[in-house]
Amino acid sequence: MSNDFEKLLSRIESKDAIVGIIGLGYVGLPLAVTAAKRGMPVVGFDIDPAKITDLEACKSYIEAVEDADLSDLTAKGKVSWTSDFANLSKVDVIVVCVPTPLTEHREPDLSFVTATAEVIKDHISAGTLVVLESTTYPGTTAEVLTPILAKSGHVPGAAIFVGFSPEREDPGNESFRTATIPKIVAGDGEEARKLIEAFYRNVVDAVVPVSTTQTAEAVKITENIFRAVNIALVNELKIVFDSMGIDVWEVIDGAATKPFGFMPFYPGPGLGGHCIPIDPFYLTWKAREYEHSTRFIELAGEINSNMPNYVVARLREVLDREAGIGLSRARVLIMGIAYKKNVSDMRESPSVRLMSLIGNAGAKVAFHDPHVPVIPKMREYPDLLGQKSLAFEDIRAEDFDAILISTDHDAVDYETLVKLKLPIVDTRNAIARRGLSMATVTKS
Repeated sequence: MSNDFEKLLSRIESKDAIVGIIGLGYVGLPLAVTAAKRGMPVVGFDIDPAKITDLEACKSYIEAVEDADLSDLTAKGKVSWTSDFANLSKVDVIVVCVPTPLTEHREPDLSFVTATAEVIKDHISAGTLVVLESTTYPGTTAEVLTPILAKSGHVPGAAIFVGFSPEREDPGNESFRTATIPKIVAGDGEEARKLIEAFYRNVVDAVVPVSTTQTAEAVKITENIFRAVNIALVNELKIVFDSMGIDVWEVIDGAATKPFGFMPFYPGPGLGGHCIPIDPFYLTWKAREYEHSTRFIELAGEINSNMPNYVVARLREVLDREAGIGLSRARVLIMGIAYKKNVSDMRESPSVRLMSLIGNAGAKVAFHDPHVPVIPKMREYPDLLGQKSLAFEDIRAEDFDAILISTDHDAVDYETLVKLKLPIVDTRNAIARRGLSMATVTKS
């Protein structure tokens, strides 16, 4: 075993290793705080100076991290934040938590990963572990990351060590946090495997080693494909059952009483978040290299992508039937603009797609979201940037012709909403689930 390996393993096991986390978003910031809470010194890196300013002021911009935690860890000297990537030369473990979006042609966009790897290459020191957490296709660590790092002059597997450990964050989930979610880990070689295991055992409760980085990458892709295809299935069932006058939510709840062989998934207005709408297409792209088609995955993507169009069609029907007007002349209030309940996360939110479709049809659109006061900058829909959430107390029946529930935040007073006696199109079963009057509600 190399001397660099022995020294690094000793520093990790004693929790003296300095951890550098690149990308302080929904994955990187919770990991930074968790590692620091577990006793490891952490330096957080991000190219966004606004994030660094907020963190230095102990202000968190995501729900999973409390201001009090930032203040406590800062006071103890356990965390620091910087946009100066030259400081990477001083850290022992580098964890990469950068975005992996799709291009406009639904192909993998690894530009953030490759740009980050180039920066690391310029500053990395011998005796450093580099871990990629960004979700990607099988082979990325070995075929993309490691070759770039090799240009540093430090030999991977001898002087520096490379591994992959997929993130498993679930924004808004109070039952599972970074420290309590089992961590899949794999190293590029035996020494890298031992180092990455030792590091994450210091940070999380359970570590699950797999044989190769390609396997670890495939684990994450599989998890997200599993959800994507099952959500597509119930979305398709919803459309079919709607035409038959059958309530798909009642069907799923009934099927879920079977104690074996069934796992409930629920329909919605489309898929959101960074993972499920995007990650399956990383595998479909990679599969072409091996001359395989992924028809099942691509069909699921097509079904889920078309759900906003179905919801708008249902809204048109309701407006015509209940209000006697066309969508082009309607005033529509969308309840919930984040991609899932009880969070402010706007990544790939189907609600934004709905706002765009309804607005493009000529309707006047407003939204209320207790977690999103203002629509932030997104990769798409620049015309919606800066639009403000309507205060709940300012919602009046005379100002709208229909309400569309797109995200079912718990903080919304649905009872008051129902009392407005406006037509409601409910894509989340929010009203029935709370036992409220369904007189003006159409499930969609």
